[in-house]
Amino acid sequence: MPHLAHIALVVRDYDEALAFYVGRLGFTLVEDTDQPEQNKRWVTIRPPGAPENTTTLLLARAATPEQAAFIGNQSGGRVFLFLATDDFERDHEAFTAAGVTWVRPPTEQPYGKVAVFADLYGNLWDLVQFAR
Repeated sequence: MPHLAHIALVVRDYDEALAFYVGRLGFTLVEDTDQPEQNKRWVTIRPPGAPENTTTLLLARAATPEQAAFIGNQSGGRVFLFLATDDFERDHEAFTAAGVTWVRPPTEQPYGKVAVFADLYGNLWDLVQFAR
């Protein structure tokens, strides 16, 4: 069956992106392989606690000015990625303690509890605990 293997996230620098996603948010580094012939690295991460076969984020360093223009605005200012959690309060507190910038405070919605944060580049993410 077809499935999404990776979602590319355009970043300015691999190491600063890893410091944020792995260092602050607790994502797992799946792979970081140098590709010298292409002057890039293959860097993939997954959310903390996600299964090994889950879709990963591919941290894709911008290689041209056109690509760099989309850093932090890959979805035209809308929420770009949705990070589901089984314990909203735990993760909201942990992200807050790690210095995450909240754009919208926690709210209760018919689909669950949600808050919006910005990553280090300004991309918007939902932290969401879906209602049962």
